[in-house]
Amino acid sequence: MGGLTGISIGTVTQTQKIWRSFQALGEIAFAYSYSVILIEIQDTVRSPPSEAKTMKKATLISVAVTTLFYMLCGCFGYAAFGDMSPGNLLTGFGFYNPYWLLDIANVAIVIHLVGAYQVYCQPLFAFIEKAAAQRFPDSEFISRGIKIPIPGSRSYSLNLFRLVWRTCFVILTTVISMLLPFFNDVVGLLGALGFWPLTVYFPVEMYIAQKKIPKWSTRWLCLQILSAACLIITIAAAAGSIAGVVVDLKSVKPFNTSY
Repeated sequence: MGGLTGISIGTVTQTQKIWRSFQALGEIAFAYSYSVILIEIQDTVRSPPSEAKTMKKATLISVAVTTLFYMLCGCFGYAAFGDMSPGNLLTGFGFYNPYWLLDIANVAIVIHLVGAYQVYCQPLFAFIEKAAAQRFPDSEFISRGIKIPIPGSRSYSLNLFRLVWRTCFVILTTVISMLLPFFNDVVGLLGALGFWPLTVYFPVEMYIAQKKIPKWSTRWLCLQILSAACLIITIAAAAGSIAGVVVDLKSVKPFNTSY
């Protein structure tokens, strides 16, 4: 069933094991990528109490629950299946019973990702639309809103540029995801790329500037060591995930969902 050091050498080579270990770091980092939208969420929180207090409590609870949930899945999965533990505990063995459980899981995933997709994309949507409006201030396609009457409510203002750009973005990301039918490697890569700059470096630098922490003080050094350590983890995780993607691309079949 394996041991505490993970999958056995022989099942994979020593090099493959190193790359997979690095990739796992990226997958763990992906679970904590929520920091990208913390500021967006805080901007909508009502006060009193202050937004900072509300977000501090919400962040503490969410990190604790997320950590507990993922640790349980990871530890129980490996304890039960050892070296053969799949990336998807429900269907990774090619066993699709009971169907009702898989249906419930798939519905939960759809509900979760549809909402998360909308929230995570808002900063990107806002950035592109603001930049386009500044670049082409006289364009009616970008700035004009078409009034659509809604019975029993006020009319809805439809912006054609927003409709076309967001629709094309969703189509493009969907096609790319269908072309890359391997999940763990891509998740690890995305987690690695977003972890250090957005989850560690940016918040640490904001905290240092806000608290006016003196340079070369003990607290400043500790924060910089933390940031440097996470940067190393990010580089290692990205390297492992890229190696996994390269291996997968050798046998990939576009639009194949059997991975």
